[in-house]
Amino acid sequence: MLLLALDTATPAVTVALHDGAAVIASSSQVDARQHGELLLPAVDRVLAEAGLKLDAVTGIVAGTGPGPYTGLRVGLMTADTLGLALGVPVYGVCTLDGLAYAADVSGPFVVATDARRKEVYWARYADSRTRVTDPAVDRPADIADEVGGLPAVGAGALLYPDTFPQAHEPEHVSAAALASLAAERLAAGEELPAPRPLYLRRPDAQVPKNYKVVTPK
Repeated sequence: MLLLALDTATPAVTVALHDGAAVIASSSQVDARQHGELLLPAVDRVLAEAGLKLDAVTGIVAGTGPGPYTGLRVGLMTADTLGLALGVPVYGVCTLDGLAYAADVSGPFVVATDARRKEVYWARYADSRTRVTDPAVDRPADIADEVGGLPAVGAGALLYPDTFPQAHEPEHVSAAALASLAAERLAAGEELPAPRPLYLRRPDAQVPKNYKVVTPK
């Protein structure tokens, strides 16, 4: 097994290789505006670090969000394209699950990432491997009663200490965690879902209303 994992659902552009036993190479850069420019060079970098060629990959793991439309689709389209070119399966893993897997927190906790517009993408977890609510997007104040008193990880939790007073790192997801979680689930015989995006809301960019239509005379 050689899994290539990638995620662009948060400001982190993150890539990793997992050989079925451990992560053998990884790369993470935080830049919310250059997902498209940074992702493929990161893939090349981790392959070079591992001393492998792309055709050695036997599966692709893609973070499915939730995340902003533009950034999230970069990773998912790249994963689909690589899977098609290599003829290998492409698996989807919720980005929040990757953050939870990497969290050094015992007992119930919350994962929250920055959704912009003064909102967070979030979900509750019983432990680092067990999500107990579906991913959602809300204003922090609106979910204070649901998450109050629970430890939390992620950039969204760190941004809103009034709602998440027990906020911890990691701030962003790592592809190393996604790859490790996917490898663990596959080894246990679990069927991983297809890489379908969790947008949860409309894109930030909108077609202007009442724009002037120019027609030829």
